[in-house]
Amino acid sequence: MTRIEKVLYTGKVHITSGGRDGSAQSNDGRLDIALSSPGSKGQGTNPEQLLAAGWSACFIGALGLAAGKQQIALPKDLSVDAEVDLGKAGIEYLLQARLRVHIPGIDREVAQSLVNAAHRTCPYSKALLGNIDIETVLV
Repeated sequence: MTRIEKVLYTGKVHITSGGRDGSAQSNDGRLDIALSSPGSKGQGTNPEQLLAAGWSACFIGALGLAAGKQQIALPKDLSVDAEVDLGKAGIEYLLQARLRVHIPGIDREVAQSLVNAAHRTCPYSKALLGNIDIETVLV
């Protein structure tokens, strides 16, 4: 396992008791959200949505790095749709996830090379790969 040599940023969040039915606040005040269990009547978000948002945002950043290295201008309407499933196998709870990457106006082979490079760069992809079932599709 590769270890961080220099920390660039630390996200700090406090979760109140209740966990999935509690709330989350960051130490800098930028995040202050209610949490609700998936499928419940609560009005908050859930950890699966937060993971999907974080992974897809990071992945777009990694696509930008890959495109910059190849001197390719990414289109403004680039998008990533992320899905994170919470499920069970027997008695164990598990996650699985998918990214649907849309890079319009870029040759499909070039776009796929950008997606592959982004997976090698994105810290979220690195954390998830080999730990949960993930799928990335260029659409």
